[in-house]
Amino acid sequence: MYKLDYSKAVEAVWDALPDGAKAELERALVVICQAPWTHTEPRSGDDLYGIERTRALQHTALALLVIDEPPVRRVYLLNLEFLG
Repeated sequence: MYKLDYSKAVEAVWDALPDGAKAELERALVVICQAPWTHTEPRSGDDLYGIERTRALQHTALALLVIDEPPVRRVYLLNLEFLG
């Protein structure tokens, strides 16, 4: 299991989401933190190490950074966008 981290700016967007979008996001993040490489896609071709990832949901789009280095494996939620 990976630890989830995010900034105050991402937290503000998360808190402002409608209930349905928030529930969808929370379910997706549980799955992503269990197996981020399986449940996300590469973000860009410029990412040499393949650690920048994305996930599009019905209500939101996520930009993530997956860190596999000890001592704690992390999924860092870089950006959260509400799609409306």
